Amino acid sequence: MLLWNNNKHKEHPMSHSQTILEGVVHGKMIELEREPGLPDGQKVTVSIQPSPLDRSLAPGEGIRRSAGAWTDDPKGLEEYLDWNRRQRTTKTIQKDK
Repeated sequence: MLLWNNNKHKEHPMSHSQTILEGVVHGKMIELEREPGLPDGQKVTVSIQPSPLDRSLAPGEGIRRSAGAWTDDPKGLEEYLDWNRRQRTTKTIQKDK
């Protein structure tokens, strides 16, 4: 929802609609891909979600981010994966009996 001044509606036709723009977060500031078409100082409501097609990541960065806490503990990850494999193997053997 965008807040707007009725008197400026003709000057800024976008004031009445919802527009989706992509941008880049820099601390508390968001650099938009293009001008939003609103007057400087216009109050707006912002809903933020990560862009689904962020192609600016370096190769391997997406998988590293998705690994979460495991990125700092590769040995712990390997131990967990081994444990998980053993659990699945044990359950499969028990089902076969």
